Amino acid sequence: MPVASIVSGAAAVRDTGGTAPPLLAVREVGIRHEGAEAPTPAAASFSVARGEVVLLLGPSGAGKSTLALALNGLIPHVVPASLSGTVQVDGLDTHQTPVAVLSTRVGMVFQDPDAQLVTGTLLDEVAFGPENLRMPVDDVLSRSEDALRRVGLWKRRHENPDRLSGGGRQRLAIACALAMGSPLLVLDEPTANLDPQGIEEVYAALDELVAAGDRAIVLIEHNLDAAARITDRVVVLDHEGRTYADGTVDEVLRGRAEELHAMGVWLPVATLAALRLRAAGWPLDRLPIDPNELRVSLAAMDAPASPVGVPSSVSPGAGASNRADTADSDARRLSTEPLIRVRGLRTRRGRAEILHGVDLDVRAGEFVAIVGANGAGKTTLLQSIAGVVPIPRGQVTVAGTDIARTDLRTLSRRIGFVFQNPEHQFIAHTVFDELAHGLRQQHLSDDEVRARATEVLRRFGLEDKADVHPFLLSGGQKRRLSVGTALVAGAPVLALDEPTFGQDRARADELLGLLDALRREGTTVLVVTHDMQLVTEYADRTIVVGDGRILRDAATHAVFADDALLRAAGLRQPPLRRAFSGMTRHPQLSGVTRLADVPVPAEGARS
Repeated sequence: MPVASIVSGAAAVRDTGGTAPPLLAVREVGIRHEGAEAPTPAAASFSVARGEVVLLLGPSGAGKSTLALALNGLIPHVVPASLSGTVQVDGLDTHQTPVAVLSTRVGMVFQDPDAQLVTGTLLDEVAFGPENLRMPVDDVLSRSEDALRRVGLWKRRHENPDRLSGGGRQRLAIACALAMGSPLLVLDEPTANLDPQGIEEVYAALDELVAAGDRAIVLIEHNLDAAARITDRVVVLDHEGRTYADGTVDEVLRGRAEELHAMGVWLPVATLAALRLRAAGWPLDRLPIDPNELRVSLAAMDAPASPVGVPSSVSPGAGASNRADTADSDARRLSTEPLIRVRGLRTRRGRAEILHGVDLDVRAGEFVAIVGANGAGKTTLLQSIAGVVPIPRGQVTVAGTDIARTDLRTLSRRIGFVFQNPEHQFIAHTVFDELAHGLRQQHLSDDEVRARATEVLRRFGLEDKADVHPFLLSGGQKRRLSVGTALVAGAPVLALDEPTFGQDRARADELLGLLDALRREGTTVLVVTHDMQLVTEYADRTIVVGDGRILRDAATHAVFADDALLRAAGLRQPPLRRAFSGMTRHPQLSGVTRLADVPVPAEGARS
């Protein structure tokens, strides 16, 4: 498909000032890291006006996060990489302008919030930037308070950032960027670790921030169900990092949805469902962006007469396949002893007790989702089961082995763990050696190590990165490598913290399809996630955690049938339940909760 571009900055929803010069101008930008054979991105071009929210999309590896580092001068001044083309911010050429000066124009929130947190309290952290601008004390405190209130952290201002959950640290990083008062905010996956309620609050704050018209946002995000609501323009990079499309939400997300889906770019769940319905004959000429829009559109039309039933070419991926084996596997699990047994688990962080007497059983072959608000104790529970954090003896066993009494080498053969931040687990100097490390610890032959590591490289699309240092991978590639290191050892239990973070849609589908296939073969999968649609699509069972305790442990459909529980836990119904639940005009859709269950044309009915 030829590269195309739709240039329509003047068509943005907000009033961006007409002929005023752009706040940000990116022209044919290519970035090549040291040792890289090709630049990524290769040739990105777009502009951003004051008052605009521009959503930057593209498949994993297109160079979105790398490009973000060039917008505030970290590339080329700090990060060792060469930059071609030009980046201008507020009239300043980033090639010629020091980072210290650019920091007053560009506020940055990195994909990993830990990379930018340096002080001992939340208030000190947010005040750090304005203080370095030598602002008056009253202005520093005023900005800091306003920023912390916007992200809901003011009451915790005297705490150490280390006490925050991953989502809490992400909110703090956003507050730091807001306090700088920079006219341009660059946000790289700002809600990836936030609970659904937190996502709503952050986007409401960002929308309010740009409403005045003097600030702009460049947003790299895969959660388009939330991001699309505040987006004015969408810029899409192709696999090489060239500008593929640039236009309004209508022109790009609606008008070119099938192209983006084929590229592996994330789309709102309602849009994916509408693509399937349109293929089945539903007259959805204008594709919806959010669940309510899909619901309203369907309520106003008649159902098609064509037969429906089998998956279409726009299915969400192998992992969402029809689980014909569910009844048999459930019966098999109920007849076996628990593989994982948790009794009276009390995990502490310093002097604070995070988990308060948790009891839990997990049987072999279950796909279990662990959900809850930020700070509820989800990640601590997963880390405790995997032996990543210290726990008292006798409280967690895996296949009869006491986790607290097991050395790390033995433990890695029983349970593979994937951290929320993949960089926290990398220890080798090449991607291949990262995969091979655990296998070598098992004293396997060189041929066996190479064969198994090469198979994982192939499965995760990392063959051409075998000799690359893990820290030089894109965010999505790092995530795939981290999952690969857990899979390669063949452990019977996989524990993953936000496994789709940083992934494009195609890679996320492949990963979840792989996990689902492993589950069918008997591997036990535990996943911590804030993606409620992911939970609905894949999890047999869902555990809701709140304040260090289990609030509900039940079949996934039963958990999502309890709306009061979800609200109390800071969660929300997944998009498809919001779109289809209780639909009276089309009762055949009222029970649809997974993309795989959205009706599509039967084979004989297709043209």
